[in-house]
Amino acid sequence: MPHSVRAVVARAKGEPVTVETIVVPDPGPDEVLVAVQACGVCHTDLHYREGAINDEFPFLLGHEASGIVEEVGEGVTNVAPGDFVILNWRAVCGECRACLRGRPWYCFATHNATQKMTLDGVELSPALGIGAFAEKTLVHSGQATKVDPAAPPEVAGLIGCGVMAGLGAAMNTGNVGRGDSVAVFGCGGVGDAAIAGSLLAGAHTIIAVDLDDRKLAIAREFGATHTINSSAEDPVEAVRALTGGNGVDVAIEAIGLPVTYEQAFYSRDLAGTVVLVGVPNPEMRIELPLIDVFGRGGTLKSSWYGDCLPSRDFPMLIDLYLQGRLDLDRFVSETISIDDVEEAFHAMERGEVLRSVVVL
Repeated sequence: MPHSVRAVVARAKGEPVTVETIVVPDPGPDEVLVAVQACGVCHTDLHYREGAINDEFPFLLGHEASGIVEEVGEGVTNVAPGDFVILNWRAVCGECRACLRGRPWYCFATHNATQKMTLDGVELSPALGIGAFAEKTLVHSGQATKVDPAAPPEVAGLIGCGVMAGLGAAMNTGNVGRGDSVAVFGCGGVGDAAIAGSLLAGAHTIIAVDLDDRKLAIAREFGATHTINSSAEDPVEAVRALTGGNGVDVAIEAIGLPVTYEQAFYSRDLAGTVVLVGVPNPEMRIELPLIDVFGRGGTLKSSWYGDCLPSRDFPMLIDLYLQGRLDLDRFVSETISIDDVEEAFHAMERGEVLRSVVVL
């Protein structure tokens, strides 16, 4: 029997979101119905509201979530009713060319639920195939990863997107290792997660770069050993000064702007690595002298979802949290109700929060 639930919907480009009653179907084959307990307010949801992802309105927003499996459809074996899960937007297919080459973290054909959730009979487009600013949501079974229920829902859900993206940019894509030096450009939620990931990986020097002294202070709490306010000094020269004139082993760009990508490019040591995890808009361009790309050597990488494999990484990160080795609580600036998402977007734009988390 279909479920009528409250949910946050973006009806048209740039318009404030509204809380509506939507209809969620019972799960069909390979689908899972999840009672959402918590969902972080991520910048990607704002991109959807602004039409920066695509124009497939109306959108059912929310994707950085955790909850309890309520029902499963035919053929589902990885989770069962009652399981505590984190939702993810990479449901590995096992059949695409990346999966068949043993690189499932690059899966090019991830699954979403087949059935559609609706508003007044109109099909909704769920953000990143999830749509979790809702009391219940329908996802593909591969989008639900079972983890230890001892973790609070409001922190567990953050692993589903921003925290995983940042941690993975450092640990998976950047391959940060013991004794490495790292610079992170942009100290929002993803950037701070990259700092935390660098610390976990054993980096010796972790340099946080931002325009906001408030964010730099928080970056130190996550493990930054040095901070640079790029409005007051040249960040490239400052990074080099902190690394014996050489630059860092790994530079992580967590904003998605050409100017900060170029700063990251020139802040790394010869043969160093640049990781782009910040999401640029489609109009952005960057121009670099090809001789510098050649002459500096090293690796230029993009990090998709922290190059994570949810079935491997989510339980591991929850275990690290429960052991006291990964401070997820620090990412939660406030908990809010489902009615407060629009204001949470404004607080995020003003730089007042690291993460607002909707608790249902």
